[in-house]
Amino acid sequence: MVSTMKAATLESINLGGRKVDYRLIRSKAARKLRVRVGLTGVEVVQPEARDAGEIEAFLLANGEWITCQLKRIERFRTVRKPQRRGAGEILYRGTLTSVRVEDIARCQGTNKVVFEHGGLVVMRGRRSRTPPAKSLENWLRKQAREEIERHLDAVTRQLKCYPHKVYVMDQRTKWGNCSALQNLSFNWRLIMAPDFVMRYLITHEAVHLAVPDHSQKFWLTVQSLCPDMERAKQWLCANSHQLFHDLHQFCLE
Repeated sequence: MVSTMKAATLESINLGGRKVDYRLIRSKAARKLRVRVGLTGVEVVQPEARDAGEIEAFLLANGEWITCQLKRIERFRTVRKPQRRGAGEILYRGTLTSVRVEDIARCQGTNKVVFEHGGLVVMRGRRSRTPPAKSLENWLRKQAREEIERHLDAVTRQLKCYPHKVYVMDQRTKWGNCSALQNLSFNWRLIMAPDFVMRYLITHEAVHLAVPDHSQKFWLTVQSLCPDMERAKQWLCANSHQLFHDLHQFCLE
């Protein structure tokens, strides 16, 4: 595939008394000026057909939003550090939580999972053939669906857009997806993340019901519904790998 992007050039502009450096990328494919603010800084995409003089006016018009995003990123850049997981621990709702298996005399049938005293306990039934790790996963999936549906109900009411179907799945590379059929799917491992992270990821996919692309309108809508968007992104950058540990490794067999 031939790239339609040219090499970026480093530019700067004064926005509200603050010098803001940005990468300017000229694109043959782009149809309108776009600005993105992320962990790597500010990036402006300029269609080849647009005059370079329009860029300054465009950035000044969006200056308040740009500086707000930069301040938000700076505020949380040093807040979220990777959490270290100990043996026999998983993240549950953003907190490192101990996991243990107990053989309980009164638990005759299927395995049962309970959350008590700040830890997860898999009570193994004497006649159960289900591995404790699988019982724990099933329990976490159920918790995830309940929380996803709770957050989704609040967001879709605000958007006045509703999905046809909602799936809770075991994706290995995605947190969620909005299909062309307006179906939403989410990774059950979201239950391991803090509430504000789950809320951001659910909001992200729900907004795609109304705005299918990742335009500035999309990100402004997400942020209006989820003010902790950048904080959630920071947390995911530092801790997302913690959500994909195999439950079988916690001596659950």
